[in-house]
Amino acid sequence: MQLSKAQISDILTEIANQQDGFNELLRMSFEALMKAERQEHLRDAEGDKGNGFRQVKAYGRGKMLELRVPRTREGNFYPLLMSVLRDQEEESRKIAFELYGAGLTTGQVGKLFEQLYGRHYSKSSVSRMFDYAREEVKDWLRRPLDTYYPIIFIDAMFWSTRRDGMVSKEAYYTILGVKSDRTREVLGMVNLPTESAQGWEEVLSTLRQRGVKELGLVVADGLTGLENAVARVFPATPFQKCVVHLMRNVLGRVKPSDKRQVADDLSEVFLTEKKDDSPDKGWNRWEEFIGTWKKRYPSLKHMNDKITHFSYFTYLNYHHKIRSMIYSTNWIERLNRDYKRALKMRGVMPDDESVILLIGKVSMCKTAYERKVPNLNYERMRLRWTENTP
Repeated sequence: MQLSKAQISDILTEIANQQDGFNELLRMSFEALMKAERQEHLRDAEGDKGNGFRQVKAYGRGKMLELRVPRTREGNFYPLLMSVLRDQEEESRKIAFELYGAGLTTGQVGKLFEQLYGRHYSKSSVSRMFDYAREEVKDWLRRPLDTYYPIIFIDAMFWSTRRDGMVSKEAYYTILGVKSDRTREVLGMVNLPTESAQGWEEVLSTLRQRGVKELGLVVADGLTGLENAVARVFPATPFQKCVVHLMRNVLGRVKPSDKRQVADDLSEVFLTEKKDDSPDKGWNRWEEFIGTWKKRYPSLKHMNDKITHFSYFTYLNYHHKIRSMIYSTNWIERLNRDYKRALKMRGVMPDDESVILLIGKVSMCKTAYERKVPNLNYERMRLRWTENTP
């Protein structure tokens, strides 16, 4: 029986107006297209024959569609429409992870997808949707790196993590590199439950394996074993301990009534703009500061050890225009705040891999790091840049 276009249109409209009619039209259309494509395939494939159907699921309008996909005996028929549906599924997984990275929990993502597609998504099923993201983050963390980074920063963020049936705040370290073109990139993230020199040596050796041959300067807090590990893996690399962490440590030892004066005195110790300054001059100011306050706060006397504290003044070897950028790990602290925004709705994380997955995604999407940092290339004696002018 031949039907006119108008009659076909009326039939389709009648189906669409029925309950769940739109999805029924989608299902019928998809299946009809795939059947027609199989007929075309069999005309050109000598000896091959149709061999029934297989069931697949696709996203419809507020409901999952059960589609019958045609098969052939030789198994070499793949409808073009399946590529479209596969891309749709891939896109849905990416959307799910973007929502997760924006702060939604797996449960909230599941409820939203249930509203969209009419199918229940458990927390575990949503988590399985992130498998592609896990591989993406792992590949990104293993990617080749530049041979030279003028500066790298290392700092930690602490988050409650479940391990062996117990929950504790564990450290997640970010390694942020400044490239020769003055842009930045996160080189790696690592969880070290037990901080040690051996642990840091393994982390730095991994950077070498990924292509890094030379570092111009390392800026970090006084992490256990890190300075010695840097000396072994990247010999003769200058090391700057974070001045901001030191200031917080000092202020944490004094009474509230003295904090303002101590803070003012510290600001006179760690100068950044004085052109003719040097590490030795900075150390002399530090000794004067300790001498002034150690009587009232005896614990400060232990901070006058030159072996462990002189590296807080390494930044004074560099051009005064860049000192305020290299005497602390503040750039990573901003990134840590982004991490915590993504993590805070989740509370305790089930394991360290879940934390790395989420903060890895945050780091990968940090477009602000693509902008060049001004003034860094004022320092040309100790650091190499692809541009010779500030």
